[in-house]
Amino acid sequence: MKAVAINGSPRKGGNTEILLQKVLAPLAAAGWETELIQVGGSNIRGCKACYRCFDAKDSRCGQKDDCFNPCMEKMVAAGAIILGSPTYFSDVSAEMKALLDRAGLVALANGGLFRRKIGAAVVAVRRGGGTHAFDTMNHMFLMSGAIVPGSTYWNLGFGLDKGAVAGDEEALRNMDDLGKTIAWLGAALARG
Repeated sequence: MKAVAINGSPRKGGNTEILLQKVLAPLAAAGWETELIQVGGSNIRGCKACYRCFDAKDSRCGQKDDCFNPCMEKMVAAGAIILGSPTYFSDVSAEMKALLDRAGLVALANGGLFRRKIGAAVVAVRRGGGTHAFDTMNHMFLMSGAIVPGSTYWNLGFGLDKGAVAGDEEALRNMDDLGKTIAWLGAALARG
C-alpha cells in the first residue's frame, strides 16, 4: 500500500513536516510505500470554478501550469492521504486550501476518487485555532467518502519556532499512534 503526506506549510523542515514524518514512520515500518509532498510555498493556485474537470473526466484539473495535477495523481494512486497544515488565522494555509478545493472538486467530477481511501489531517499550531484547521481538512475527506481514522487525541502539535513541536511529547505519541492506526486500517480494508 502507498501513503502520501502533503505538507501545506511553506516552512520546509518545520513543525508540520515533523508531525507528518512522525505519522509516516510507522507506515514505512509496516511495509507501506510512503512519500512526503511539499505544496506549501509552491505555485499552487485556488480553484477557478471553470468545471473543466467535469467535462474532461480525466482525474485532472483544467489548470495545468502549477503543481496541482502531479500532486492529485499521487493522491489518487495512494491508499492513504495525510494532509498537514500550519494554523494561519485559525485555518489552513492558502496552499492547503487551494489543494483541498481543487482536489475535492476533481475527485467529485470523476466519480468519487477518494471514496474508501484513508484520509487523515495533521495540524501544527502555536496556541489556538488548530481544531478549525483540522476540521477544514477533514471536511474534504468526509465530503469525498474517505475513511477518517481517529487517534489518541486531536492530531495537533504545539510549537511556534521551527522544530519546537519536537518537544510536544503527547503530539508525537499521537502522530505515531495515527500512523499505526492507518496501517492497521489499511490492512483491515485489504482483507475485505
